[in-house]
Amino acid sequence: MAPKAASKKAPIGGKHNQKASLASKAALKGIHGKKSRKVRLTTTFHRPKTLQLSRSPKYPRKSVPHEPRLDHHKVLIHPLNTESAMKKIEENNTLVFICDVKANKRQIKAALKTLYDVDCVKVNTLVRPDGSKKAYARLTPDVDALDIAATKLNIV
Repeated sequence: MAPKAASKKAPIGGKHNQKASLASKAALKGIHGKKSRKVRLTTTFHRPKTLQLSRSPKYPRKSVPHEPRLDHHKVLIHPLNTESAMKKIEENNTLVFICDVKANKRQIKAALKTLYDVDCVKVNTLVRPDGSKKAYARLTPDVDALDIAATKLNIV
């Protein structure tokens, strides 16, 4: 068998060398050779929105979180046992309470549920002229407001 012929190599001035020389020239020049101006379509300039990272503090600013400022005992101050309130209890199945001024209807409803185990259909509130908040809690039909007032509230 005859010896194999030497493998052909690309000529020195070939296609690959030409590409490499163009690439090296472009690298030396930099990328800013063919920069075009951005066309502005409005007369006003809007500052671009930049990345806003969320905070990741190194230490907590408060050592201990605050207790809830309005717990269930602070929401309901005391039940009301005036004549009109007693009429509401007997006729409308509604309990009447004096509440904290900052308490909202959801908090009042939750406080009634935890303290007295009663469900409310709805809660109506008003702020009295003396600055205290009054809440009318309409109870579900299966619960008797008079019974709750006598046993749990001790106002009848």
